[in-house]
Amino acid sequence: KVFQAVVSCIGGDGTIYIIPKSFETALNKLMAEIQNTFKGLGLLIPYCWKKGEACVVRGSDTMWYRAKIVEVNGSTLQVQYIDRGYMESIPQCHLYPTTFYTGIPPFCIPCQLYKTLPIGNFWQQDAVDYLQELLKNEEVEIHVEELPDNPWGKLSVSLYFGGMSLSSFMAYQKYCVAEDCQDIQKLGVFEGDLSPSYLLQPLPFPGETFPVTVTHLVSPKEVYICLDSSGNLTKCSATERAGSHDSESLNKALKWCNKIVKTLPHLTNFKKELPCLAEYVDGLWYRAKLLSITQLVPVQILVQFVDYGTYLVAPTSRLRHIPCHLLKYPVQAVRVLLAGFKPASDDKNVERIPYSPEWSLKALWTMVDCVEGKRLSASIHTMSPEVTISLYGDDKNLVHLKLIEMGLAELDE
Repeated sequence: KVFQAVVSCIGGDGTIYIIPKSFETALNKLMAEIQNTFKGLGLLIPYCWKKGEACVVRGSDTMWYRAKIVEVNGSTLQVQYIDRGYMESIPQCHLYPTTFYTGIPPFCIPCQLYKTLPIGNFWQQDAVDYLQELLKNEEVEIHVEELPDNPWGKLSVSLYFGGMSLSSFMAYQKYCVAEDCQDIQKLGVFEGDLSPSYLLQPLPFPGETFPVTVTHLVSPKEVYICLDSSGNLTKCSATERAGSHDSESLNKALKWCNKIVKTLPHLTNFKKELPCLAEYVDGLWYRAKLLSITQLVPVQILVQFVDYGTYLVAPTSRLRHIPCHLLKYPVQAVRVLLAGFKPASDDKNVERIPYSPEWSLKALWTMVDCVEGKRLSASIHTMSPEVTISLYGDDKNLVHLKLIEMGLAELDE
């Protein structure tokens, strides 16, 4: 069985407590009932607590939770929140004994990684801390491998975050040994001898109109577009996406990569067009490819962010190996030329685009105003040698008409 779940906590022994997404509605309903039933303080009169006894606990957020007594130690009790998994030492005045809700099974499931042996036969504290930092409150994919011998035992699972195997990742970090060698290969970060490449974005057929956003402008004529995911997908792209065996979206996978990026090795190979992860000015890491070395001392590399079309000159410290599972997503940004117009022959504006001097800077900024943040639509004219499109604004008019009105461009038959 495969299902999505949220990791509620990591136990001190490395047990991973998960709440299946399918349980969330029922859990929220139960929590609302408990809040209505129990109000005020805990039990203030003396009471003889017993190990394993059911109770409700008033948490630090003032909410009441189902729990059970794990250990009695004078006036302090160690309890386990049975729907969350975590344990806490708590004064007796914050508890209330109850037989309510004991017929409802716990909503969280204790899990252990399948065929994964921690170094030293138990999870070291630094490994537990790392798992907690990486996984707590995050949504993951669970593959059930083995049921426990008794109903209260741990479920043996393979856990995937952003398309990456947790067992493989922790084994790479030297926290454990994963018995399944094939699983280790799935990590796929360190295949430096291979020459991986990105998949191209499938495009609609010429003549079809489809929603797009413009992510980068090189000149008024040359732009990068992304197919708007909220629009209708073409048959081709639907087939492409259906073929993907990974349920995580590119954005989710990148979010996970940002969490573990410091563990990914720096680039040592600077081959042109090589896929990599690069850090943008916002401090986040995105998919990119190498274009050229612009400076040798210190080394500076020109990269292009393949899902946006934008460029950046970056030091090697801001470049990392890319996990192979990120290569299965087609590049999101497509370079296109806009049809129907050309630079105005009588444009008197002195300031020109340095790398494209036939266009004035005013024409570029005017085009930026026409497309930035707008929901646009496009229709493909030709696929080769260049992808050429007509680009329409919110009002269904061609976006370049504004440039022609202002004398910054002219019609090109």
